[in-house]
Amino acid sequence: MKKTSTLKLGIGVLALSLMALASCKKDNTEGLVTKLAITSAGGNDTTSVGSAITFTPTVSTKTGVTYSWTVNGIVKGTGATFTYRPEARGDYQIAFKVIAALSSDVINYKVHVYAKYENGFFIANEGWFGHGTGTLSFYRFNTRAKEDSIFEKENPGKNLEPKTSSLEYGTIFNNKLVLVSKSGGPVVVTDAYSLKQLGRIPAAGGKNWMAFVGVSDTKGLLSSGDGIYPFNLTTYTTGTKLAGISGTVGDMIKAGNYVFALSETDGVVVINAATNAVVKKIAGMDVAFAKTPDGSVWAAGSTSLIKINPSTLAVTTVALPFTAYGTWFAWHPGSITASTKNNTVYIANNGMFSGATTIYKYDGTAASVQTPLITIPAGKELYGAGVKYIPQTNQLAVTTVESGFGAHFAANNLYFYNTSGTLARNLTYSGYYFPATPFTY
Repeated sequence: MKKTSTLKLGIGVLALSLMALASCKKDNTEGLVTKLAITSAGGNDTTSVGSAITFTPTVSTKTGVTYSWTVNGIVKGTGATFTYRPEARGDYQIAFKVIAALSSDVINYKVHVYAKYENGFFIANEGWFGHGTGTLSFYRFNTRAKEDSIFEKENPGKNLEPKTSSLEYGTIFNNKLVLVSKSGGPVVVTDAYSLKQLGRIPAAGGKNWMAFVGVSDTKGLLSSGDGIYPFNLTTYTTGTKLAGISGTVGDMIKAGNYVFALSETDGVVVINAATNAVVKKIAGMDVAFAKTPDGSVWAAGSTSLIKINPSTLAVTTVALPFTAYGTWFAWHPGSITASTKNNTVYIANNGMFSGATTIYKYDGTAASVQTPLITIPAGKELYGAGVKYIPQTNQLAVTTVESGFGAHFAANNLYFYNTSGTLARNLTYSGYYFPATPFTY
């Protein structure tokens, strides 16, 4: 019996010893595991289709770990870094996860992807008449650089010829970009984001297209040297000329139930957008159009700036301290633009054809329009429309050339002015572009 008791005691001691050893081993293992952590933070970023963005997070330990990168939940990478090349615009969540044997960590990035031609604005350039066709440029906000001839780059084998035409107008409507060339040039419609051509009215001698305004998903209007034509946005063909409007018609804008068109002979012509019938004419106007957030439509002529109520068509007149000249002899879009944040209008003081050196603003008070808001640098003058409000940056983009003739036209500046009138930035570039008008989303 004593022997048996001794044996039981020995077995008990052995069991306790083994348990203690196992417990000690487990405690030591946990003490050796370093808590895994991603020491860099996630965040928000932007990029564009056709560009790349690289993520290089910092991890506390790189031994015995695996990595995972997901884009909107789909695994896209397994390395310590990740380069993302988006193929479509939109918002994406990119997750980076690090996994070890007993620990893991994850961070998230939110990325907004712009379309290839979205994070910036366009400039339609006339081109050097008789020497080169008009071109389309794009200024990128993130690079602060201008890219040229982008229509041809995105549409190999297609162009905006003939060289005797001038690309004079560009606008964006329902995600379609419309380019209008006068003097026998084409009307071209592209996808606004990719610039891939969707359709066109071929160039034709004798045609003198001027501007475009969108009316509905399927209908627009084209102004020309001989009135206004409906433009089908599905077939990209024109219909019968609108009755009651003749001669050269330039700028157009839609507000409420009406389209407002600028006629060389009749001033502002108000058209019922549904029926195409002329409902009113406002004589004496030569510069148009701008639209403020309150819906008002603005035009100018002689020494008057007018505000048109888009519902009642009532007109309010503001006295200008200069003469607002038209540009019918060598037409370009009107040198007038408006803020999208408040009811402020900006208008250049052009000469008989162009060439302004000052820009005025009207904010609803008579005093605001008495002196120039902006005087551009000496030796420079506006070319084409010359001034455009850029809503993405709340600035005015101003296109200029050197004063004079010949080679002076090849000395270009793209100025950016804050709405207070201070110069924020300047891009200098060379070439016979002859900028007609900036335009944006």
